[in-house]
Amino acid sequence: MASWSEFAADEPRLAAEIRLLIQQYGPGFGYLATVRADGGPRVHPVSPLITDDGLWCFVIDSPKRRDLERDGRYALHSFPPEESDDEAYVAGRAHPVTDPGTVARLARVGRAAPLGDWKLFEFSVDVAMLTRRDPAARPGVGRPEMRLWLDPRGSAPALGHEPLDPRRAAPVLREGPLAPEGRRGRHGFDTRRPAA
Repeated sequence: MASWSEFAADEPRLAAEIRLLIQQYGPGFGYLATVRADGGPRVHPVSPLITDDGLWCFVIDSPKRRDLERDGRYALHSFPPEESDDEAYVAGRAHPVTDPGTVARLARVGRAAPLGDWKLFEFSVDVAMLTRRDPAARPGVGRPEMRLWLDPRGSAPALGHEPLDPRRAAPVLREGPLAPEGRRGRHGFDTRRPAA
């Protein structure tokens, strides 16, 4: 499991773009999916905090917190922008943070209410994905640009889905000629859309 900083060091541009989408309204805003005790999904809005050293979330006493304490698997999806259908997705495992110095520092940065009944979690990153769509294109015309990062250490997939095969995940990741901005990713698959 990679930390946010390890992911950002491996793919800095992708991490920066995901961070911008999650923080597009100032503080972080997204939807957190957790795994209920019966194995089903649970989704809640949250305000994640992204710093240079991690992806964090203060979680109040709630079913989602109990899910994270029991299982730890999560998926985080950005809130949709008003002007496009762009989306960011990160998945991995949540780990409770108990170091008082780290908790106090992030509570200041994230403006977490003092004396609130919350716990701080750090989210590791197993999968990170960014999808961009051309806002000028007509619906159904053109392909979205998708960029995908998988933890090179090959940790278990989040939320119980099968491991992603980036060559089959979406047409934009297939083998073939790339647009000028394209390149072969560090992990052996195309990270930009193919040329039209």
